[in-house]
Amino acid sequence: MNSTLRVGVYVDVSNIHLNGGYRMQFDALRKFACRDEAHPVRLNAYLAYDADKAGDDFSYRNGQRQFHAALRDLGYKVIVKNVRWYTDDNGDRYGKANMDLELAVDALMQCTRLDRIVIASGDGDFAYLVRALQNQGCRAEVIAFNNVSADLKREADMFMSGYLIPGLLPIKGEQEWGAYDSRMRGVCYHYDHDKGFGFLRYLRRICPDLHVTDTRDAQSPYGTAFFHATQLPSGFDTRQLPAREHIFEFTLRPPATEDKKDPMAVELTPLRS
Repeated sequence: MNSTLRVGVYVDVSNIHLNGGYRMQFDALRKFACRDEAHPVRLNAYLAYDADKAGDDFSYRNGQRQFHAALRDLGYKVIVKNVRWYTDDNGDRYGKANMDLELAVDALMQCTRLDRIVIASGDGDFAYLVRALQNQGCRAEVIAFNNVSADLKREADMFMSGYLIPGLLPIKGEQEWGAYDSRMRGVCYHYDHDKGFGFLRYLRRICPDLHVTDTRDAQSPYGTAFFHATQLPSGFDTRQLPAREHIFEFTLRPPATEDKKDPMAVELTPLRS
């Protein structure tokens, strides 16, 4: 192992699952966190477990056991908190199993032995945790999908939408990410309102050079795709473009003509962020 960087990954599983990342691949998350051959010192996954439901529902109980076992196979420590059930003033029953405190305490106690911490959650309650980790000398990065706190994005040393990381959230289709005719995800970084076309930037591969966003640089892990306004959904308000907040899923096609170097993006579908 060439790198001496030490990484900790802390996954708020319930938040991720409820906000667009239900099918998130934990092996791809580990690969992204350790993209510069860093050593994964801590891989923590925080999960809620409904013991009452498990007692009556074999499918739930067995599914949870298999999920926990799969996480452990990938090197994650599984931290489970049982759902506690309460009754409100109207007699309605509700459950609580918030893991924010456990995640925050573990990250703060373990950060002195880490160089970089990756938090997988969009919960704004972690914004102050990010600042505290930075004050301890750690680089704090955040990965999430939908409903991401603006405060959390601002505090993070780097925020990366999970939709943009190759392999993190599977896309239907037989083609590999980045191949022609594959479905991809990217953001619009330029749009010509007069001529009705723009350019999308997408991450081609996971590597240490994520800061090299200029696709003309040979070291850049990003690619550029041209798109025409006709490939946007009917009624889409192009006045919103360009904007990093809007993530598009699209099909990557070869350049329109031999004199064009950028591939084309067609069949654009906006995703929530």
